[in-house]
Amino acid sequence: MEAYIEKRVLDEASYIIDTGATVRRAAKEFGISKSTVHKDMTERLRHIDRAMAHEVAAVLETNKEERHIRGGYATYLKYKALAAANA
Repeated sequence: MEAYIEKRVLDEASYIIDTGATVRRAAKEFGISKSTVHKDMTERLRHIDRAMAHEVAAVLETNKEERHIRGGYATYLKYKALAAANA
């Protein structure tokens, strides 16, 4: 694996662990696609650092379990803003 890819994977993993970031937020932070972040975290990281891969997997699993709450809250805010604009 290229050194720059390995460094990027470790940087992304550290960011996700430290902040609890979603794949989408990490992709935006690093200026890469969500697909790249997902591949980095689910495939490449386990070949570089297994312990860190387990930590990232735990964060991503938590994010997956909470995504319906975040989606519902975003919808709530959207319609609340629309109601305020129409009032």
